[in-house]
Amino acid sequence: MTREPCLEAAVAAYIAFYEGLTPDCLEQLDELCASDVRFRDPFNDVTGVVAYRAILARMFEDVAALRFKVIDRALSGRVAYLRWDFTFETQSGGAPWRVEGMSEVHFDEECRVSVHSDHWDSGSQFYGRLPLLRHVIALVRKRLSVDSK
Repeated sequence: MTREPCLEAAVAAYIAFYEGLTPDCLEQLDELCASDVRFRDPFNDVTGVVAYRAILARMFEDVAALRFKVIDRALSGRVAYLRWDFTFETQSGGAPWRVEGMSEVHFDEECRVSVHSDHWDSGSQFYGRLPLLRHVIALVRKRLSVDSK
């Protein structure tokens, strides 16, 4: 099966956008995404490029020194699967955080992103690091673990 050249270029441009993400480049979403793009992650589910841009802008308010690095990718039809590492620091300081995840990115007929769905374990990679929830999550995991039966 021959891939469309615009699709390969669109995937490369989208990866470059995320790997170079800054508050100043958020307007690029208008070029990369369909106006009715759907963005979904463990915390958000929005439709529209304006709402998607707002989520990314908020991220810059909530965390510092953020960086995405795509470490692997695959393309199946008009869907790109991007495995990535996301590192950042909280505004309150402390050790850097690292989140590993995968994005499922659908491209429309014009080679624009129509759906971006992030998949990552928010339980262990986010909630499990919060002091108030860490112990509760550890107890739940222990209770559900095969080894505990």
